[in-house]
Amino acid sequence: MSLDDRKLEVLRAIVEDYVETQEPVGSKALVDRHKLGVSPATVRNDMAVLEEEGYIRQPHTSAGRVPTDAGYRLFVDRLTKIKPLSPAERRAIERFMVGAVDLDDVVHRTVRLLAQLTRQVAVVQYPSLSRSAVRHLELVPISTTRLMLVMITDTGRVEQRLVEMPGPVGDGEVWELRLRVNEKLAGQRLSDAPPLVQKLVEESAPERRAAMTCLASVLLETLVERSEERLALAGTANLTRGGVLDFQGTLRPVLEALEEEVILLKLIGDLEPRTTRVLIGDENQIDNLRSASVVSSGYGPGTTIVGGLGVLGPTRMDYPGTIATVRAVARYVGDLLAQN
Repeated sequence: MSLDDRKLEVLRAIVEDYVETQEPVGSKALVDRHKLGVSPATVRNDMAVLEEEGYIRQPHTSAGRVPTDAGYRLFVDRLTKIKPLSPAERRAIERFMVGAVDLDDVVHRTVRLLAQLTRQVAVVQYPSLSRSAVRHLELVPISTTRLMLVMITDTGRVEQRLVEMPGPVGDGEVWELRLRVNEKLAGQRLSDAPPLVQKLVEESAPERRAAMTCLASVLLETLVERSEERLALAGTANLTRGGVLDFQGTLRPVLEALEEEVILLKLIGDLEPRTTRVLIGDENQIDNLRSASVVSSGYGPGTTIVGGLGVLGPTRMDYPGTIATVRAVARYVGDLLAQN
């Protein structure tokens, strides 16, 4: 081994031991636990260099060392070996997800599964309306002047809205309205829908225009322009499992951040297909999460990303295991949506 390789191995050993034991790591413990092939004195010298370069630090006098954010980043970028989940772990995911009856069930099973497997806080974004396409639009008469509009997207998301009609509508008119909106919008992405909805009004027969205008207004105002994002959260109690050095001694800023959906969407949104993002400590843009790490991935059918999922926990995290789990669950949920 070259000196640089040895220092990297020392850093790897420090990270792995600290994640496992929650205790600062000393040179003697490293030599005892890991086959480094050198004396404790040599390890101490390597640790001094790692500390000088900002990869480890000494939390208090006469103690071992703990990784810094920079040390964790180097570990993730250069030292982490992402192993595929074992067949038993994959079967566990499949057993947990099998039998999901609708999109809500899929999301809630996914967020509970992530929290259980990683023992961190799990966040799952519902498929975003802005990234979804219309599968079907149903119109259900509630009364002679009121309809229920039900939109089903290609990701299984269901949205319902009431439509107040300008006057009584019969079954034949409801049938024709349903036919026209599905001919124009089925298969179209919601982000492309506004001009198509406007054409529905322009192309309507004069005697149908007033009814179509009311229906188009509901489509535009509630299903297109207001792209409401929804999240599911689980495992907040896992934050209390750590040691005194986790979260700089206080959970309050992290808990406050978890209450803000806008913050959570920033953490797990805007991801490229089949990529996993790891934000460590100060890399987080949100001040309240400077003591946390976030591992996230986009999910969706094939190469289409319709939402994000991930976990949040202390920087003292099992990165190899967490990254592998987040990737596998995201892939499995994407496959479920593709089969839907």
